[in-house]
This record gives sequence, C-alpha cells and structure tokens, in this order.
Amino acid sequence: MKTMKFYSVLLIALIVAFSSHAQSAASEKPAIIFVHGIWADGTSWTDQITGLQAKGYPVISVQNPVTSLAADVAATQRAIDMAKGKVILVGHSWGGFVITQAGNDPKVIGLVYVAAYAPEIGETVPELQKNAPGTELSKYFVPAGDFVYLSEAGVKAAFANDLPVKERKVIYATQTPASKTVFGDKSGTPAWKQKPSWYIVAKGDKTINPDLERFMAKRIKAKTTELESGHVVMIAQPKAVLRIIEEAASAKN
Repeated sequence: MKTMKFYSVLLIALIVAFSSHAQSAASEKPAIIFVHGIWADGTSWTDQITGLQAKGYPVISVQNPVTSLAADVAATQRAIDMAKGKVILVGHSWGGFVITQAGNDPKVIGLVYVAAYAPEIGETVPELQKNAPGTELSKYFVPAGDFVYLSEAGVKAAFANDLPVKERKVIYATQTPASKTVFGDKSGTPAWKQKPSWYIVAKGDKTINPDLERFMAKRIKAKTTELESGHVVMIAQPKAVLRIIEEAASAKN
C-alpha cells in the first residue's frame, strides 16, 4: 500500500512538473532581432527596442558593416546564435536582403519586412528595381573611396522626408555608408519561401518606390500593411511598426 501511495505521489509530481515546463515553454517570447539598412544603424529601432523590452521580449539590434551581403548575413547570424530560443527577424530597406538569407536558420520563425527589399534567388538591388519606376535617390550619393554616403540633402529629400529636422540630422550623422559592391551582391535561397512573412509598405517612400514594395509583398505572400510614411517607417510610425512586430511574434508557428 505504501509503495502504491509513493508511486501515486511521484506520478502526480511528474505530471505537475511536465505541465509547468510546457506552460513555461509556451509562454516564452521569441527574440526580436533588428537588421538596419544602408545609411542607417542599429539605433534606428530605438522606439521598438524599448517598447519590446518593456514587454519582456529579448531584443538584439544588429550593427551591419554593409561591406557585403555575406558580411551582413554573418553579423545577423551571430545575433541569431546568441538568441536562446525562437527568433523573429525584422529588416528595413537593404536589411530585407539580409533577413531573406539569415532567415533560413531553423531558429527563425518569422520575417518582418519594413519598406524592405525581398529578393528572389539570384536578384540584386538593380535587378529588383526594374519591377517599378525608380526614385531619385541616386542623385544624392556621395562617393568616399570604396563607399557611398548619402548627402544631407538626400536625407531630407528622399530618405527621411517626413521627419523633423532634428531627427534627420541625427540620421545623417549616424549613417552607415555602403560599400559600392553591395548593390551587385546576389541573393541566395530566400527564407520567405518557407517562413511566414509580414510586410510594411511605406506609402510616401522616396527611396524605394512604394509600387516596388507592393510587388515584393505580393510575391512573397506576406501579410501586408500600408502606412502613411516615408522610407524610415520605424521612426515615422513607431507604434504601428511595433504592433506589427508583436503580431508576428505572437503568431502560431
């Protein structure tokens, strides 16, 4: 009798422990990894970082070297490796190229494209841009050795055209220039073919044509939201962008 009672108590304890572990795993929030684009940096996501941290999400904002697609993917892969559990990748602009590649990691459960490129295998930036009329962004390129900066006039006219002067000046001062060669780097196998995707179209974008964004969002079968914003959507519409990231993070995968 005592033996049966002992095993009954042990069984109950095991059931409780298993249930507790299962509930803990189910409630564990995925890590959110942000990937900035060209002429931006990891602080572009400050509003989303602080908002997510306040809700208990682990967050990493990658600082891309923008020397090559491979180098940026490697930087993002290091962040994925640091994450303890599942991962949502969020990419802006050129960062879309990066998350399209890095998203193939098994830990990644969703992709959020924020006015971002979503390439097919073998595509480069110029090839993607053929799918819609171009913008005047290239008028504002400032070569510096093997890199390309964006002029202050370009930040104002095409990159952050809907932001206050103070914020535009910060973007200009903190921009990460692009190696001249990244525009010719070809995308590999796209993660969006296997992973659920969300896409934010910036309706007032003067860096990437909004029609090109719509084309890419449709092609990858993303859940799409259009926002009244210029290219730097995460700064112009921080709450709306945060809401979509949380939607992706809470989706059943």
